[in-house]
Order: sequence, then structure tokens, then C-alpha cells
Amino acid sequence: MKKWMLLPCTLLATMLAAQTNAPVPAGTALIVRLNTTLATFSNKAGDPFRASITQPVVVNGQTLIPVGASVEGRVTKVSEPRRISGKPTIGIMPEAVIMPNGERYYLDATLTDTNIKGSDVSSEGQFKGSAHDRRDTIEQGGGTAGGMLIGGLAGGPAGVLVGGLIGAGASTGHWLAKHRSATLPAGTELTLELNRALTFNAPAATATPSGGSK
Repeated sequence: MKKWMLLPCTLLATMLAAQTNAPVPAGTALIVRLNTTLATFSNKAGDPFRASITQPVVVNGQTLIPVGASVEGRVTKVSEPRRISGKPTIGIMPEAVIMPNGERYYLDATLTDTNIKGSDVSSEGQFKGSAHDRRDTIEQGGGTAGGMLIGGLAGGPAGVLVGGLIGAGASTGHWLAKHRSATLPAGTELTLELNRALTFNAPAATATPSGGSK
């Protein structure tokens, strides 16, 4: 091959290499499907989780993260409050993306959304379950009504008031004692947002989580 033909070939190879190592910009959304069920009643901080990329990440027409790649991370927080106003919480931290060929890369991302109705995600990336459900409301109303009925039978109008207060207090006490739980079932769609650009020139070390994956 003549020297004047080598230069364009070299430039093309350099451009292709640069494209292959092009970063995924910060702020890019990764849509994944959770492969591991996570729940406040069964998990603890440090437990591993795994998810699968369900939509390719394309930058400037090039697929940088294909469907079939995986995301691994760990649970950072589990909380089951007993307060009426409290919400059960699961915090997760994505730590690596694994390509179909087995290559692993560091991942700095935050959970921003799920497809579970009636729940939300905090600005810190923590999944919040519902504070109470319809059954809790029925229990409270039923406790108050039951107390009023018994009070009315026992002491007339005054008994109705006292009975209602007692019934409400008993049902509220029961509600306070109940743990609120939050669950992210396997198959849940998660949206992860990159906090910093994902580069492909610094492979992540292979993690060996204690306890194995669930």
C-alpha cells in the first residue's frame, strides 16, 4: 500500500477508536428492568441487585449501551417506619454496567423514577412506598364507628362521643404499631440518570457481593 493511502486509513482507524471510547453524557437516562426483587421486609443495606438494559443508549447515532447489557449495584438504605406519616424507603446505588461481552464499567447513576403507581422517588434516589393504603383507612373508620356504636348503646349521646374517641384511639394505635413496607418486584422498570459521563476506558473491578444475588 502506498504511503499516501496509509494516512486516510490511519485517520479512519483513529476516528473509529474515538467513537468506540466516546462517553455517554451525564444526564443520560438508562431504562432498566429489575431482575432482583427488593423489599424493606427482606433486604438490608449492602444487598446486591441486578437489572437489565431494556432500551439501547444511542449517542450521535451510535449505540453505546445495547439491550442485553446489565446494571449491578447494591441496596444502601432500608426503612420501615411505624409512624402514620412515614413512608417505607429503599435506597439503591447502581455501581457498574456490564456489556454483553462481559466487560464491566464504573457507573455513577441515581434512581429517578419507577413504573409503580402510588409511589415516588426522592431527590436522593430513594424509592418511597405509600404511607398507608385503603385498608388502613377502612380500619380507622371501622374502629371509630364501632366505638361510637358501643358507646351509644351503653351511654346515649355522651357515650357515642366517648366511644368514638376510644375506637379512634384504638385503631390509630394499631396503625402506629404496623410496619409500612415497600417492594420493588423483579420486572419493575427503573429509570437511572447518569450523574457523570460514563466512559469505556476504565473497566470496573469485578464485584463479589457477600451473600450472593437474590
